[in-house]
Amino acid sequence: MAPITVSTDIGRSAPEVFAYATDPTRFHEWQSGVVDGHLDSPENPKPGALCRTTRRIGGANRTSTSELTHINPPATWGVRGIDGPIRAIVDVTVEPLDTHRSRLTITVDFAGHGIGKILVPLVVRPEARKEMPGNLARLKQHLEAGK
Repeated sequence: MAPITVSTDIGRSAPEVFAYATDPTRFHEWQSGVVDGHLDSPENPKPGALCRTTRRIGGANRTSTSELTHINPPATWGVRGIDGPIRAIVDVTVEPLDTHRSRLTITVDFAGHGIGKILVPLVVRPEARKEMPGNLARLKQHLEAGK
């Protein structure tokens, strides 16, 4: 199956959009189900750094670990899951439209391992497809409100 891709135009500069969209400590503000997140080396993120995100799934908090695969501020950032039955592959692209507007595109794909091979097509992908437009709308709202 093809990855899920969503885009939105935001009334903020590319560096502002990039900083907010790729900061795991802010994920809970705009991503449905996220309760916590952090990068193991936030002061100097580079490929190989670990990103830990805790989500509320089925009434319990579950933490997953992703590895930063690439980072080129303020344009691109990506992670891939390295543990658990469902591993997300996320790519973020920020394109400046002018000095005060940017286009944010997030592409998400999933790899299933064990039970995840069944859950990805039946539950995870459809749920992500429904959630992502709302997630981007919340991100846009937070940024344009100056948060």
